[in-house]
Amino acid sequence: MPNKCRGIGIDLGTTYSASVFYDGKIEIIANKEGNQKTSSYVAFTDTKRLIGDAAKNQINSNPYNTVFNAQRLIGHKFDDSIIQSDINYYPFKVVNKDGKPNIQVEYKKETKLFTAEEILAMILSKMQEIAQAYIGKKLSEVVIGVPAYFNYSQRQAINNAGAIAGLNVLRIINGSTLAGMAYGFHNKVSKEQNVLIFDLGGGTCNVSVLIIEDGIYEVKSTTGDTHLGGEDFDNRMITYFLQEFKRKHNKDLSVDKRALRRLRTACESAKRTLSSSLQASIEIESLFDGIDFYSKITRTCFEELCADLFRATLGPVEKALRDAKMDKSQIHEIVLVGGSTHIPQVQKLLQDFFHEKELNKSINPDTAVAYGAAIQAALSTDDRSANIEEVLLLDVTSCSFDIEGPDGIMIPVIKRNTTTPIIQTHTLTTYADNQTSILIKVYDGERTMVKDNYLLGQFELSKIPPAPRGVPQIEVKFSMDDRGTLFVSAIDQSSGKENEIIIVNDQNSLSRDESELMTLDAKKLQKDNEISHKYNSVKQSFESDNFNTETTINNGKSIDKIDANERKIIMENIEEILKWTKINQVRFI
Repeated sequence: MPNKCRGIGIDLGTTYSASVFYDGKIEIIANKEGNQKTSSYVAFTDTKRLIGDAAKNQINSNPYNTVFNAQRLIGHKFDDSIIQSDINYYPFKVVNKDGKPNIQVEYKKETKLFTAEEILAMILSKMQEIAQAYIGKKLSEVVIGVPAYFNYSQRQAINNAGAIAGLNVLRIINGSTLAGMAYGFHNKVSKEQNVLIFDLGGGTCNVSVLIIEDGIYEVKSTTGDTHLGGEDFDNRMITYFLQEFKRKHNKDLSVDKRALRRLRTACESAKRTLSSSLQASIEIESLFDGIDFYSKITRTCFEELCADLFRATLGPVEKALRDAKMDKSQIHEIVLVGGSTHIPQVQKLLQDFFHEKELNKSINPDTAVAYGAAIQAALSTDDRSANIEEVLLLDVTSCSFDIEGPDGIMIPVIKRNTTTPIIQTHTLTTYADNQTSILIKVYDGERTMVKDNYLLGQFELSKIPPAPRGVPQIEVKFSMDDRGTLFVSAIDQSSGKENEIIIVNDQNSLSRDESELMTLDAKKLQKDNEISHKYNSVKQSFESDNFNTETTINNGKSIDKIDANERKIIMENIEEILKWTKINQVRFI
């Protein structure tokens, strides 16, 4: 096949990550297990690190050292209520380090701490590896799809994860926006359509409204909930069965993390079954204290358990329509994206909301975001293929960017859902006579008071000529490029004194030193993994040779040709070699 691909599109989902590339057509790349979706799991053992499906497949035997849902931790403080709520359901430890959530695991018989960025970097590296194995050359430029309502801090954290993985992150784009591109490109939309993308995945609910016409994708609004998705539905079912187990056996199953993980796996399977069947069974042998657990759950029961969560998915839909200044009757297509849109009740509520309008299922909901990311990766790397050169994305900001005004009041400079790139200005003045400096604090968020929003950065403009309060005119300029990087400058109009800041990291993000150190650690881990892989390959070959030798000397044809004492010596040597290999394997990994 032609080999012109230079960029990868990655959907960094809470549950699954799908990697794609563009080479005249869109390809969803299967991993070595043959799956087009790769599990966002990382596992640590005494001898190696596992990433993806291999990590998820061993979670029941290694729950304390198998990490998932790292995306729900990213960009948060340890004390945030949503973090404290989530960690109750995790079998692995989440600890407080410098106010940030860190994941604690045992790796090669040592206790290790990893940030969410480091875990996501491992997953991104896995996606890169899958793409490179398929296309046959090194690829380092990526476009990443993220939940629509990720704030600036969370997006910068994804950027940091990419840097740790050694990737050049070209753009970070809302997943629902990328799904809109996938819909328009796949269906060759030429006539103007108002399209609502409803993206309900493993951990997030995202909604975007786009106007699509002949290769132009104009995003009118985007919104969402970063903690509403399949994992939350699983948690409701888990709580239901925890209560049933307590009622039947008078035992608290939640104290056993391994048992809790096995119950979660069974609930995930039952949830999927209920999308196509009216009843699902839970069958787990020796779940807790030797007790076998057998139960059933109906679709009706599941819908009752999650009724408020299912209704909550309509909140972002209503908000997206309001922000786009559209009525539901003006929407031409409602496109389903994300694995949780398979749930019948979710589809019914959405269809009822739009007065029984047919839902559009023309694209694969599980891979649509990755499909759109591949298109944008091709555009960002100047792919001049005839069928993509006319595509134009007009994206919007996912949150407002503000400065602090008097009495801690927020002053929006760039409002949410503003088309990027954008330059906006706001004029400040002094609040005291002869004031010669002013501190400019930059925030993101929608709340009225600064204390309820995220501080991104601050800088001081000094040497303002003394004057009565209210006289100096300080022009503050916010400039955001199409990659989402924010530049803020301030200039005193009378003196020409100016200062500026590039908002790269906020107080919850990694420092440059931390990022560089993690990049070095990631390279070391990758090297260790390569050595481990080579060792295991040699070990398997070695054991195979010994097995073949053993089989040969015990073969009926050979048994008469080899002296019994010689055969005994050979067999003892083989046994000693295999025993030595087993004892010493950790030393060589």
